[in-house]
Amino acid sequence: MKRHYNQLPQVAFSILLALSLKPRHGYEIIKQVEDDSRGKVSLSSGALYTSIKQLHDNKFIEELSLTNDPRRRYYRLTDGGRAALNQELEYYRNSLELAGQRQIFPGQHA
Repeated sequence: MKRHYNQLPQVAFSILLALSLKPRHGYEIIKQVEDDSRGKVSLSSGALYTSIKQLHDNKFIEELSLTNDPRRRYYRLTDGGRAALNQELEYYRNSLELAGQRQIFPGQHA
């Protein structure tokens, strides 16, 4: 059964992309998102944890118990989160192909 496509918010997509590498705690996610976006996306802790709650509620990520420190929570992608990320990446790949066909990239000449 194919899931009806709903695009992820940019912050949620960025978090899933950061977690595709390895499980991470909040600060690591913030830094990876910043690195992945080349500094264009800067998450506040409030935005991060709001999105983490939604991603967890949708079963796209899960919390891990990797340390005895209750202040440091680690998260990882679930199979559903990886599927959502892959679906999103496919959408972007198709969009980039279409943009290339239409020659609408900045600096591209017809």
